[in-house]
Amino acid sequence: MEKTRWWHIAVAAMTVVLAALLLIDDMTPWRRIGALSAIGVFAAGWYLIGWRAFSQPRLATIYTIFIVLTSGIAVYFHPAAAIIQCVAFPLVWMVNESHKTAIVANVALAASVGVGMSLGLGISIESFMTSGFTVVMSLGFSLAIGLWITRIISLSEEKQQLIDELTAAQGQLASLHREAGVSSERERLARELHDTIAQSLTGLVMLVQGARRDLDSGKPKVAAKTLDLIEENAREALAETRALVASGAKVNVTGGIVAALERLATRFETETGLKVNLQLADIKTLDRDSEVVLLRCVQEALANVRKHANAAKVTLSAAISDQHVELKIVDDGKGFQTRAESSGFGLSGMRDRLALVNGSLDVTSSAKGTALVARIPA
Repeated sequence: MEKTRWWHIAVAAMTVVLAALLLIDDMTPWRRIGALSAIGVFAAGWYLIGWRAFSQPRLATIYTIFIVLTSGIAVYFHPAAAIIQCVAFPLVWMVNESHKTAIVANVALAASVGVGMSLGLGISIESFMTSGFTVVMSLGFSLAIGLWITRIISLSEEKQQLIDELTAAQGQLASLHREAGVSSERERLARELHDTIAQSLTGLVMLVQGARRDLDSGKPKVAAKTLDLIEENAREALAETRALVASGAKVNVTGGIVAALERLATRFETETGLKVNLQLADIKTLDRDSEVVLLRCVQEALANVRKHANAAKVTLSAAISDQHVELKIVDDGKGFQTRAESSGFGLSGMRDRLALVNGSLDVTSSAKGTALVARIPA
């Protein structure tokens, strides 16, 4: 109904204007009655079936024929009724969905008006010229305006289609982003669990084994110290677990990365008895995320030394240049095959972590030991 509201007004206004012109014009009564009747039928046709043709394509053809006939008849009774074309041509464009059908209907309407005007004025050269001029001007103007408006409507529909497709694509992209976020969060949690709780539990297992050996060997005092370490490590593991659940496993880097590495080395020496040789430069240019990444990498490297290397000594060095911060962990253990496939998460997790801060990891290993070098932009 909203689409045809202005057409109701246009048809009513055209009917009133034409009726007024015909009533005040000097003409024979039968012509006045015929013209008024044709215009009245034209208006009645609109209000009865015309406005329905916008939503019912089957009525479009019937209504188009109706417009062509009533317009020609009205002009036959009086040439002034040619004003009816102001509404008739736009209606023909609007009710016909096909461009081809609309153009054919325009030609038919123009021909009907031309024939009606020629017959109404009388068969003569002057009447043919008058009606021909009227037909050519009306048809040309109608085709130009109609095709232009139709093109605008077509472009608007295409634009709306593109907008709909873009909206759908944005929805799909948002869904993919959510899925990627979920996957990324799972990977992050897997890294955090491996680098914190798994390492702590591994250390606890090894300490428990050491305490059992001390008890079996009749060394209760040594076992008591080991139990103290077990308790301390268990509390730290509990704190890390709570931190992981609450806020993403925050790492203690109070005092900077150098102080954190020193604390980590001291703890490693206490738990394993292995001496960690520290060669740490003063690093003050890193943001907290980078410090956390480096600390996690060192934790993982030392955990691997404890579990796999069977080493006698470990060296942890840190250096800084204009471009990179470099941490190196070197042990004199038995080494491993760096190209061999591994089911563990350690090295791949370290590389993933470093990639988050545009860093890299180099690993070399032989029977004389292993060296891990982690680099991140300074």
